[in-house]
Amino acid sequence: MAATELDPSVNEPLVAAHVDTAEVPSAAWGWSGEAPRLFRFLGWFFAAFLLVYMIGNHEGKVEDLWLVGIAGFMVFLLVRDMIQRRKPR
Repeated sequence: MAATELDPSVNEPLVAAHVDTAEVPSAAWGWSGEAPRLFRFLGWFFAAFLLVYMIGNHEGKVEDLWLVGIAGFMVFLLVRDMIQRRKPR
């Protein structure tokens, strides 16, 4: 019969030295980061997607104003992020 005790050296999670598992619980199972390139891509994609929504059979322009406003705000945030990433810290 196999032993019921586990070897503690085998079960210790692989955690980066700068990540505290109390603050980032997912670091204990190997993922503790964000995906900034994916988030930026999705931001540009959905800003364009909102503008595509303007094509349609609606007659009112209120919807268009909201779509352009939200897409413009998203583009503003994305451009601001690009500028901030280029500045030295």
